Amino acid sequence: MPEQYANSKLKIFTLNSNRELAEEIAKEVGLPLGKSTVTRFSDGEVQINIDESIRGCDVFIVQSTSGPVNEHLMELLIMLDAVKRASARTVSVVLPYYGYARQDRKARAREPITAKLVADLLTTAGATRAIVLDLHAPQIQGFFNIPIDHLVAVPILSDYFLGKDLDPSELVIVSPDHGGVTRARKMADRLKAPIAIIDKRRPRPNVAEVMNIVGNVEGKTAILIDDIIDTAGTISIAAQALIESGAKEVYACCTHAVLSGPAIERIDNSVIKELVITNSIQLSEDKTSPKIKELSVAKLLGDAIVRVFEEKSVSTLFD
Repeated sequence: MPEQYANSKLKIFTLNSNRELAEEIAKEVGLPLGKSTVTRFSDGEVQINIDESIRGCDVFIVQSTSGPVNEHLMELLIMLDAVKRASARTVSVVLPYYGYARQDRKARAREPITAKLVADLLTTAGATRAIVLDLHAPQIQGFFNIPIDHLVAVPILSDYFLGKDLDPSELVIVSPDHGGVTRARKMADRLKAPIAIIDKRRPRPNVAEVMNIVGNVEGKTAILIDDIIDTAGTISIAAQALIESGAKEVYACCTHAVLSGPAIERIDNSVIKELVITNSIQLSEDKTSPKIKELSVAKLLGDAIVRVFEEKSVSTLFD
């Protein structure tokens, strides 16, 4: 654990969304978490106090805008305002999971682009930089008018499967839709495996209907990769379609395990052998399953924080 930050101008704070991950990140960096309290007024309004001086410091605030999304987003906005008014030199938001990212364009008339709205709110509140992990759509980087470092979890997920000693000649990496092909290709390159694509149509939100599998999966071990698994409808239907198309077994992995509604039940009842996720979102006790394996992104985010603080390149973390 590095000691050089013990009395430096680097400060790491967290709020309520994922304290365990923030503590891991601070440990990787070699710092205690900054002292702050988050309380509520009797009507539910958020009250934040920063209990140490941060004047002239480079402050990093770790907060996933996961469920309850609006609660955690408001905490972050209020914390940003508090830090800015306490005369911090820079204020970086570390967003392991960026909520509202699925509303990134106008798919129909009279729809909001909420991913852009949230980016504007964060900037207006006082953020001078953002460190994010696996945005739902890469173009969301352009919604921020501040520097943004977009990290990816594919190397972490890939290394886990490399450690399982699966035969590359029997592997196929599967994207559950056309939008995830780039992500699947990155994993396929690391595992030296071919890819397949599931061509699906979605009649309405959170309802997926598999249409066709593009690529050869017969007799192979399939690894489904996605950025977000929410209700697990898409991934469980996709896994079933792969087995019906001759796949030997199916693993699934994702960066952000939202796992809302019937997700755990669907995963437990699915043909998926193992679901590999990261800890970008803190799972409650009712969202655990013997099929779920959780990997930590703390070192990746900790390294990014140190590199930003030391004004070094962050791009080496993408490899």
